[in-house]
Amino acid sequence: MDLLIKNSRVVDFSQDFIGDVYIKNGIIHEIGRDLEKDCQIIDGIGKVLMPSFIDLHAHFREPGYTYKEDIESGCKAAAKGGYTYVNLMANTNPVCSNMNTVNYVIDKADKIGLIDVHQAVSITKEFDGETVNHIDELDEKVKVISEDGKDVMNSKTMLKAMAKAKEKNILVMCHCENHDLSSTDMRLAEDTMTWRNITLAQYTGCSVHISHVSTRKSMEYIIEAKKKGRNVTCEVTPHHIALQDDVKYRVNPPLRKKEDRDFLIKAIREGWVDAIGTDHAPHSYEDKVKGAPGISGIETAFSVCYSYLVREKEISLSKLSEIMSKNPAKIMNLNRGQIKIGFSGDLVLIDLDKDYTVDSDLFISKGKNTPFQGKKLYGKVEKTIKSGEIIYDLEKGGFNYGN
Repeated sequence: MDLLIKNSRVVDFSQDFIGDVYIKNGIIHEIGRDLEKDCQIIDGIGKVLMPSFIDLHAHFREPGYTYKEDIESGCKAAAKGGYTYVNLMANTNPVCSNMNTVNYVIDKADKIGLIDVHQAVSITKEFDGETVNHIDELDEKVKVISEDGKDVMNSKTMLKAMAKAKEKNILVMCHCENHDLSSTDMRLAEDTMTWRNITLAQYTGCSVHISHVSTRKSMEYIIEAKKKGRNVTCEVTPHHIALQDDVKYRVNPPLRKKEDRDFLIKAIREGWVDAIGTDHAPHSYEDKVKGAPGISGIETAFSVCYSYLVREKEISLSKLSEIMSKNPAKIMNLNRGQIKIGFSGDLVLIDLDKDYTVDSDLFISKGKNTPFQGKKLYGKVEKTIKSGEIIYDLEKGGFNYGN
C-alpha cells in the first residue's frame, strides 16, 4: 500500500519538523518537503504525525473471558487508541502455557487483519507456581513469558524459569508482588519482589522487564540496576503517572502517593523508564462491582499521557514518542517505532488541540471500566496507519480491516 502524508508536524524520538512522509509497499520510503506522488494522499496540515504506539502489556481476555473482551474488540480498541502492535498477557482460560493457545490467538488476530499481536506465555505451566518445563517447548513466535496478574512466589522456580528464558533469548516480564505481604502492605509487596526479580535476573543473566512500576522504591531498585548495566527494562502505566491515591479506584498495583507519582515522572524525564504499558484490563460491570482490579485504558492512553506529561511540560512530545513507540519496538525487536526510511509505515495522525470528555459508553472495548470517566483530555487520534494502510479513521467513523 502506497500512501503520502503531507504538511504534518512529524515527530518521533529524535525529530520534530513540518514535512511529508511517503510510504511505499508498507515501508517508509521517502521523507521531505513538497513531495509529489501518484498515490493516496492525506493532508496532515495542523496535525501531528507520529510512529504508531506499541503496548507491551495488554489483556484481550480470549480465550475464556470473551464477555470482558475478545481479540476483535481488543484489536479495534487498540487501533482507535493509535496502537498497531500489542503484547497480550497469559491469564486467559485456559492459561496460555503452550503453542496451541499462542497459535490460536495469533491466527485469529491475523484473520481479523487489523493490528499485530504477540501472545506471551505463562512463566509457570497453567500458573501452578512450580512447573517450568513447558518453556522448553516454545518456538520462535514467543518473545515474552509473564505470570502477569500474579508473581512466581517460589524463588527457585523463578530462577529455573529465568535460566530457561536466557537459553531461549526470551524476555521475562514480571508482575512484582509478594503475595504473602499483599494483605499487609501492597507497597512492601511490590518493592520486595522488584528487588528479588532483578537480583535473580542478574544471577541468571536473563533479560527482565518490570511491569507497571508504581512505587518510588521499586523504581530506585531499577535505576540502581540500570546504572550497573543489568539487562533490566521497565514500564509505567498512564494511570500511575496521572492519578494518585486520593482517587478511589481499584487497580493492581494500587494508585500510589503523590511522592511516588512525582518520582515516576522524574524517572521518565531522566530516561530511566523504557515504556508506557497500558495494562489494558477490561472487565464487565458486574466483575468490577465485585472488586476486580483493572482499567480499560488502551483507547485513552495517549491522551492521558499527552495531557498529564506533555501539556504539563514534564516531558517533550519526542520523549513521549520514545517511550510509547521507539523503546517498546526495541524491546520486542521490531522494525517500527521510528519515522525513518526503511522502517515500517506504522503511523498515527493526531490532533493535539482537540479535547474531549471521556465517556466510556463510547469505548470500542467491551470494558467500560475507567477512572477517567468525565475527565477532559487532549490529543485525539484521527487516523491509525499500519503498513501504509489506514486501519482507523475518526472522520469516517470506522475501521478498515479483514484479509
